[in-house]
Amino acid sequence: MVHADEVFGAQDIKLKKFSDVAGVFRMKDREPMRKVLEDFETKFPQLFVSVYLGAFEDLNSLRQYGFWMLNRTHYVDVDPQRPNSTGILILVDVNAKSASITFGYALMPYLDENSTFDALSAGHPFFLQGDYLKALKAVIEKLEAPLIKGWRRVRKNPIQVLGRGGQTLKESDSGQETTDTSEMLGEKKGEVEA
Repeated sequence: MVHADEVFGAQDIKLKKFSDVAGVFRMKDREPMRKVLEDFETKFPQLFVSVYLGAFEDLNSLRQYGFWMLNRTHYVDVDPQRPNSTGILILVDVNAKSASITFGYALMPYLDENSTFDALSAGHPFFLQGDYLKALKAVIEKLEAPLIKGWRRVRKNPIQVLGRGGQTLKESDSGQETTDTSEMLGEKKGEVEA
């Protein structure tokens, strides 16, 4: 983060989850895009997806910028109960015709480079056609499967799966580790998303 701050600045920024700075979305597609983001949050109440479309001039690393952006952005339309560590940023450079996905560290047990590559690949044909709504919708839908599979893996073996992501379970009052993973990926008490 220190290196990213040296490159992009150490000041926090304020954005909405859906930011089309490049101006590629038609007005009629903006509301459906917001609906896609809302639908994701309905399925995964602890998480959020943000989308940023920019037209960058001299950006050396879209991936590094995504890392910096996810860490430095205060999303004005995200519930404070959803920290950026539970966020997924889809960053699109319309000039370079490239995209990246950055996710918060709380999602490390659920997502990896392969799953994010697969998600971007699902949207690739639509990105090439300039249909950003279909592209982003395909990317977000493709991210749902590994999140659900990861959640199921955590339910079966929370200590091992969370440990691979560099996380541990909180200890209960009795001093033993708890196996209640309901808060990890959007499950409300008594309710399971599948």
